[in-house]
Amino acid sequence: MRLEQIQAFLSVAETGSFQQAAGKCGVTQSTISRQVQGLEAELGLSLFHRMAHAKLTLAGERLLPHARKICQTWQNASQELGDLLAGKQPELCVAAIHSVCAAYLPPVLQKFCRDYPEVQLRVTALGSDRALKVLKDGLVDVAVVMNNRYFTQGAEMLVEVLYNEPIEVLMAASHPLAKYDRVPTAELICYPQVVFKDGYGMQRMVQDEFGRMGAKLQAVLELNTLDAFRGVVRQGELIAMLPHSALLEARADRTLAIRPIENQRPNSKVSAIGTAAADPIWTREVVLVTTHDRMQIPPIAHFCQLVREFVPPQLDVLKVGTTNK
Repeated sequence: MRLEQIQAFLSVAETGSFQQAAGKCGVTQSTISRQVQGLEAELGLSLFHRMAHAKLTLAGERLLPHARKICQTWQNASQELGDLLAGKQPELCVAAIHSVCAAYLPPVLQKFCRDYPEVQLRVTALGSDRALKVLKDGLVDVAVVMNNRYFTQGAEMLVEVLYNEPIEVLMAASHPLAKYDRVPTAELICYPQVVFKDGYGMQRMVQDEFGRMGAKLQAVLELNTLDAFRGVVRQGELIAMLPHSALLEARADRTLAIRPIENQRPNSKVSAIGTAAADPIWTREVVLVTTHDRMQIPPIAHFCQLVREFVPPQLDVLKVGTTNK
C-alpha cells in the first residue's frame, strides 16, 4: 500500500469521479484508475461501484475514515518537517561545561536570541561526560565540552575542536606552592586536592595524569561549581587543578593564587618510567559536538556557527604567564 494509492482513492471518493480526481491530483485519469486498482488488488476488495458516478462500496465506506486519517497524518508530518527545514524550530537545547557557560557562551546566546527570537533556547551546565550522554540520547542538540573520544565515536557524530587550554593550579594566596612561578609536579602531588565530581571530564583527566606519573591523587573533596572551588581552596591547604577558562574570576581575587604547572614529569621517585621526561604543559581540548543530521536544521547550524565565531573570544587563552601574585 502506497501513499499515492490512498490519495487517489480519497480524491475519487471526494469528487465522485475518476476524471475529476485526476484533475485534482494533476495526473491522467489512467494513472488514477491504476492506483485505485492496485489498492483494490492489495486489499482484495472493490472500493467503488463503476458507473456514471463513482460510488463507494461497503469496503470503500469502511476505508474512507482511515484514508482521511492517513493523509492528514502525512500532511501534518510534511508540514512539521518543512517548518523544521525552514528554521521554525520550537526550541534548541544546549549542554555545556560550566567554564564555557560562564566565560564564553554569553555573547553567543545573546546573538542567537536576536537572530532567532521565536526559538526557545535552553542551556544546561553539565559535566562533559553527562553532556555527551544526553546528546547521544537526543535530549540536547549541541554540546560544548571537554573532548571524550569514547562518547564522540560514531559516524553520526560531528566533532569540531574549538581550542586547547592549559590546566593550572588554584590555591590560597598563603599556600606553600604559591612561592613557585610554575608548580613542579613533584610538589603538586604532595597536597590534597579538590576535584570535580564523577562524570566531569576534568576529574578523569587529573586522575589519568596522576596515573601516568605513577602517583596517587589525594582527592579529598568533590565539587561541581566554580564558586565552591574558590570558596574551599581559599580556606587553606587544599588545591585544585582547573582549566584556564574556569579561573578567570579567580585571577581578580587577592586571597587566591593561580600558578601554571611546569612542563616536566616528576623525577624517578614518583615517575612510572623512572626518568624525568619533558612533556607539554597539561592541556584540555574543548570541542563542539552535534550530529550531522542536526546540522541540516538552520537554527542549529546557526548556533554552531556563532560558537565557532565567539568561542573562545579573540584573546590568547593559552597565555598563562599572567597570574595573581
